[in-house]
Amino acid sequence: MKIYFVYILECSDGTYYTGITSDLEKRLESHQSGKHKDSYTSSRLPVNLAYFCEFTEATMAIQTEKQIKKWSKAKKKALILGAFENLPNLAKKKFI
Repeated sequence: MKIYFVYILECSDGTYYTGITSDLEKRLESHQSGKHKDSYTSSRLPVNLAYFCEFTEATMAIQTEKQIKKWSKAKKKALILGAFENLPNLAKKKFI
């Protein structure tokens, strides 16, 4: 059974990068080495693995990655910290 990982990296500038892979260790090495010079993380090294979760279905992993990418920084931070009870409130838009 193949495992897929959705992960969040914290970049040196304090931003987050969300990705998906089937080989987390290899992908992290790729990010850290700056292998892809035009990638988001290559100019924000070093990066640290802040969060990851595992999936056995690629479609669920892809769906989760896309969902997290749309989240605010505050919501991603709550996920990283395991503050799951805060996630619903952080999804609400604030209107003036």
